[in-house]
Amino acid sequence: MTTHDNGAWRPSRREVISLGIGAFVVSLPLVRWATRRRLIRRTIPVMGSIAEIAVLHDDERIAQAAIDAAAERLHWVDRTMTRFSSTSDVGRANLRAAREPVAVHAETAVVLLAGIRWATWSYGNFDPCLGSAVQLWNVSDRTSPPSAEETRRFAGRRLYEDLEVGRLQGRDVVRFHEKDLTIDLGGIAKGHAVDLAVAALREAGITDGLVNAGGDLYALGRAEDGGPWQAGVRSPTDPSGDPGTGEPRLTPVHTVTVAADTCMAADAAATACFGLSLETAGRILNGRAELVHKA
Repeated sequence: MTTHDNGAWRPSRREVISLGIGAFVVSLPLVRWATRRRLIRRTIPVMGSIAEIAVLHDDERIAQAAIDAAAERLHWVDRTMTRFSSTSDVGRANLRAAREPVAVHAETAVVLLAGIRWATWSYGNFDPCLGSAVQLWNVSDRTSPPSAEETRRFAGRRLYEDLEVGRLQGRDVVRFHEKDLTIDLGGIAKGHAVDLAVAALREAGITDGLVNAGGDLYALGRAEDGGPWQAGVRSPTDPSGDPGTGEPRLTPVHTVTVAADTCMAADAAATACFGLSLETAGRILNGRAELVHKA
């Protein structure tokens, strides 16, 4: 230590160097903390909509690799569970399962079984087996609405009761017991895809991120500012098939938002409850998910 002539303390050159090093050591973690909160995001066209994956990480290479893995999970579900491909699990089942058991991936079986459970819980308000009814109203295939006779064919059918998901020779298989049954997982598979994408992020060591696929959203950890993720709610514009009438559901309710432990459960529950009264929706959910917004 050095003392000035007037008695005041003056640091020596060695002490100045030591103080400088100390200051650097103290400030270094703050710099690292600031860089750790960088947001890296990507948008991906998949499953007929635009998905967004956002990751917080200090290493862009790690973040991009995690996003790659999450995106591949989304694309895998799209390839495997779409009804618009004759080679997907769903497409192959729709072509042949009324005649013979059709082998499917384990993940497809998981989604089908969940769809049957939600159909049962919702008394048929959600039905993953109404692909033919949905196709009736496909505006790209017709210029006028289907006839009342065509729509009555699917009214109140509960076709999910005729879908069998089981095991045969060590493989998951599906079998249809009704010729009008056609699988359409549009109200549940996207949520499952988001769950798989989030699992991919976690496997890559990501603790803070977000996956949003056309409104099916999972928020992981914290946002860039350290607070909770903020998500807006957009009113759906695509009509949903109505199992009760065989026609698109007419309702003053424009959006239903469901919070659940998994995005797949929230996806199916929101589909099942859309257009219903709050009381009826509450009875359907019965503690399986929380209806948090309805407008």
